[in-house]
Amino acid sequence: MTIERGAILSRVSTQAPPAIRLRGVVKRYGEITAVAGLDLEVPDGQCVGLLGPNGAGKSTTMRLLTAQAIADEGEITVRGHPLPQRSKPARAEMGVVPQLDNLDTTLTVEQNLVVFSHLYRVPKVRRQAAIERVLDIANLSERREAKVDELSGGMRRRLLIGRALIHEPRLVLLDEPTVGLDPQVRQELWALIDRLRSEGVSMLMSTHYIEEAERLCDSVTIMSHGVAVAVGAPQQLVSQYAGREAVEIYGSPARLAEAEAEMAAQGFPTRRTGTSIAVLGLDDANGRAPAGERRPANLEDVFVLLTGEEIS
Repeated sequence: MTIERGAILSRVSTQAPPAIRLRGVVKRYGEITAVAGLDLEVPDGQCVGLLGPNGAGKSTTMRLLTAQAIADEGEITVRGHPLPQRSKPARAEMGVVPQLDNLDTTLTVEQNLVVFSHLYRVPKVRRQAAIERVLDIANLSERREAKVDELSGGMRRRLLIGRALIHEPRLVLLDEPTVGLDPQVRQELWALIDRLRSEGVSMLMSTHYIEEAERLCDSVTIMSHGVAVAVGAPQQLVSQYAGREAVEIYGSPARLAEAEAEMAAQGFPTRRTGTSIAVLGLDDANGRAPAGERRPANLEDVFVLLTGEEIS
């Protein structure tokens, strides 16, 4: 499926200067092109989800935005600062929540925050107030004296997010913020991220959890092979690519293959969902919808349609 770059960007609001803007960005590692002409925008005050299968270029994009990698082609601006020329002031205006836990386990919760308050040059007169604010946001005030290795996984994740907020940035990068956490803890972190979103903090969040993007993001950018293949609000993309309703057809592998062929012949997109296939795009079926279990179409349907069913 070919989607024109201009068509993608026209769906993103340009009323205010974006917190992040990438234009035609390319990053190569030898013969491998990890990012292949990426256009991406994070409007000021919005949360944008970055979705894509393994190898789509999400991690490389995050590294480009923190100047850990330098683009071979294209333009990147973060809070108005061109990268890599002004990477230091750009980093000073953003908070970064890494995928991997890099907290200092020899220090307490509060001591970790003290260290980062110095690194981000929070003025001395404001330092303690900044730490108290972060402890409150992360719901860790009662654990301030606890060593990091005494914390649960969810508490450590909250501390990672809180640490990124110590200097009150207006832009936060979240790289797989809830990876490896159980559903209850993930819901807890969703509430924290939603609070930041409601306060107008701009966020770019890469995630493998499609429901996370649906729940938290104003818009999503779906990547495949280093480029954006779709951009828009979650429900907008569902309506555009999958329609309002899907039908699940169950049966033997032979029956599913037969149903896929039948639906393809009628022009309906399908996707495999374990032991069934989902038939999509039924809004204009006009009585041609197959028999099966009906359900609402969702963003996961769109994701698989646009990026493929095979695991790389």
